[in-house]
Amino acid sequence: MKRKIIIGSRGSKLALIYAQKAKDNIIKNTNLNDKDIIIKKIKTKGDQIKDIRLSEIGGKGLFSSNIEEELKNKKIDIAVHALKDMPAIETDGLRTDTFLKRNDPREILIAQNKKKLKELKTQAVIGTSSYRREFQIKKIRSDLNCKLIRGNVDTRIKKLSDGLYDAILLSYAGIKSLAIEDEITEVFSTKELIPSAGQGIIALQSRNDDNEIISLLDKINDNETFYRAHAERNVLKILEGDCETAVGVHAIIKDDEIILEAELFSLDGTQIFYEKKSSKIEKAKELGKEVGQLLKLKSNNSYKR
Repeated sequence: MKRKIIIGSRGSKLALIYAQKAKDNIIKNTNLNDKDIIIKKIKTKGDQIKDIRLSEIGGKGLFSSNIEEELKNKKIDIAVHALKDMPAIETDGLRTDTFLKRNDPREILIAQNKKKLKELKTQAVIGTSSYRREFQIKKIRSDLNCKLIRGNVDTRIKKLSDGLYDAILLSYAGIKSLAIEDEITEVFSTKELIPSAGQGIIALQSRNDDNEIISLLDKINDNETFYRAHAERNVLKILEGDCETAVGVHAIIKDDEIILEAELFSLDGTQIFYEKKSSKIEKAKELGKEVGQLLKLKSNNSYKR
């Protein structure tokens, strides 16, 4: 490369860990060294507005739009995102087609006095910013109260220790990356709580016409994660999923097959539409679209009744 490569990232502790992971992968798989790659912190609207539900102020794009602007304007060469925080529909002129090996996609609970979900008192207050997590938890314990919580992981844990919540729900991947697994009270299987599409996946985004960067990113793409990411994302694309869409999607690969399951909740969380399908790995994108269409059909038919 004749130029230094600039990686753009959110400025949170966790986002910078992800950016460093991307940088390390590039160095490991190419002839570039530490001085060839610069990590640039970018403030996003999602980081600046911390007390309102994202869906009320513009959705998931609040975490990615500022970074994408810098990418489109050639101020950075690669954007690093947590895939679950990206809108399902790709931004014109950009490609999200490179994924690092997936971290643990499961959900975890951190509770006061290390209480498990079933041990929490009646009407206990659970902190989450996700309708999906709220509806899934209420499937298990309908008596619990879910209350909005925003901010980075450290901020949320502090709010819990300050007594504002009895427990909080977070992704295992973030806790692992921050090396604070001793905080965890309970880990839920992906059967108990189907995670958000792309949860635990670090996505690397580039410009469509930057062939030099694209060929570089091809060297670090994790093949299995690539297929899982596209299958899960295509469910959201069909459902036009964003923060208002409470949907869990998770794909696993066994031998030469990809198995995809998803659940979609009605807007009030009272109805659940579930689908599970499998296909050959190379048909992962089509599988995602098929599962999305089936869920859409089920929910549309329900509303017509």
